[in-house]
Amino acid sequence: MDNKVVTFGEILLRLTPPGHLKISQSKMLCASFGGSETNVAVSLAHLGIKSEFVTRLPQNDVAEACLMDLRSHSVGTEHIVFGGDRLGLYYFENTAAMRVANVVYDRGNSSFCTTQRGMIDWRRVFNGATWFHWSGIAPSVSASAADVTMEAVDIAHDMGLTISSDLNFRKNLWTYGKRAEEVMPALARKCDVLFGTEGEYQKAFGIEPVAYDAQSASDKIDLAAHEDFCRRVMAQTQQCKFMFVALRNVLSANHHILTGLLYTRDGQMYTTRTYDIDHIVDCVGVGDAFAAGIIYGLLNYNGQPQKALNFAVAASALKNTFEGDYSLAKPQDVLNLAVEREAGNVSR
Repeated sequence: MDNKVVTFGEILLRLTPPGHLKISQSKMLCASFGGSETNVAVSLAHLGIKSEFVTRLPQNDVAEACLMDLRSHSVGTEHIVFGGDRLGLYYFENTAAMRVANVVYDRGNSSFCTTQRGMIDWRRVFNGATWFHWSGIAPSVSASAADVTMEAVDIAHDMGLTISSDLNFRKNLWTYGKRAEEVMPALARKCDVLFGTEGEYQKAFGIEPVAYDAQSASDKIDLAAHEDFCRRVMAQTQQCKFMFVALRNVLSANHHILTGLLYTRDGQMYTTRTYDIDHIVDCVGVGDAFAAGIIYGLLNYNGQPQKALNFAVAASALKNTFEGDYSLAKPQDVLNLAVEREAGNVSR
């Protein structure tokens, strides 16, 4: 059976001032679409994996433009449901030198936030699928969205799909009376594959993270401390087989140090190349490219976790070169970077 990955979450209209302008300076905004689970679906489609994105959209012209955008990237939209009043959106100010990126959300009472149990026929959605992916953003936006996420996870588990989650923590979204620490543990413990930063694992499992403050690609990682952290997280899960940790240190807006770790159920720790990225085009979606790379790697390099990790971190590093939320990298693009070939050269 061919692999098919279903992702679930909220797609947003992204409004960005051109260049490095602040919103208050700009007379126009550049429109695009994005969102964590959407980004994973688009990235997987460009990597050659059949992907289906599930969400709830309003019935208007903005939603139609959203559907056209998804379909242009070969992402399946058959199981998107319709209803509610509006599409969520966010404003994004790009980074510059010492100035950090700024995100302003406007997604209250969106069609996705008001999704209820029973609105999506999950057994129909998962028919023919092999993998289900969700992220910590979906249950953060409303109590009902958290309920629907649990509904999807339970049915995916019952139907035998591999379940993965990016533990994405956005402090500005948890405003409906529940904290991430109250909601995420029950969801995360039902996953076969987990990924996130150690700070995000802390929100789900309550374990103090290990500092990562590398200043260059040659700096050593405290592997013993990270391995102990992973071991303690894995001890709190019954289902998880692979635990991926993204390590990133932001030196400036245009200069990041990036690598990742993999810890397996049988206690094996894997490391990979560290990337010194000194010209960031757009860092939004870097973690989503990491998640998509992991899914691609585990599906294509079965029994070779080292190759899966190498691919995932290279995919994440490469996303920094694309404007917008989406990674448009093809498998060979990622492999060229993973083996340190052709970086910066002209493809002829």
